[in-house]
Amino acid sequence: MATRSLSRTCSQLASPQTACAARAFIQLAPRRFHHATPPPLDFLLPSLSQTPHLYPSIRDRPSRAQMQAKRSFTSSTRRQTSAIYNPQKDEDGNLMKIDITPRASNRLKQIMAKDENPDLALRFQVTSGGCHGFQYTMELTTLPSLPPNPETKSQLNEDDTVFMADDGSGAKVVMNADSLELLKGSKVDFSMELIGSQFLIADNPRATSSCGCGTSFAVAD
Repeated sequence: MATRSLSRTCSQLASPQTACAARAFIQLAPRRFHHATPPPLDFLLPSLSQTPHLYPSIRDRPSRAQMQAKRSFTSSTRRQTSAIYNPQKDEDGNLMKIDITPRASNRLKQIMAKDENPDLALRFQVTSGGCHGFQYTMELTTLPSLPPNPETKSQLNEDDTVFMADDGSGAKVVMNADSLELLKGSKVDFSMELIGSQFLIADNPRATSSCGCGTSFAVAD
């Protein structure tokens, strides 16, 4: 009798429904182990999904067109100097220009404010002489109101060109045609040294050599 009951119990355990339930338990057990229960030391390691990106992705990098546009915007806002009276061209038809540096512009602004003379300008003139063949002289001069009217036009020579810094300082430089031909492309700068401070011409592309004082220079034939 006991043997028959034991056989009936075993047959019930071996029924198809019981076997399916057992297989389902075996399949779910590894999933619960791997996903529901993290390893004991996992909390000590940073999660990969929470680690910040140290380098920008390719999508976040600026395109070449954006970089070129940024460079063009930077160069367009760079300081410049304009010819505000009688711009002149050289023999090749190129506009002759000079540049007034920020130091020279700021110093001229200070002098104009001190003298209360907004029409003050710095005149450069190149003459023959010096130890290298040419030398330039400079002086402060007062210009007529620009554009000049017929009554004051005689205060400017016919071949004079007036340049002004485009930084709002009102700093102006005057050169005649011959001087501008020898100094075109150069910079009007202001030097501050222990022995003294002065305006000077720097980076003259036409000068092949110059003396120690900087006022005399030679040009190629």
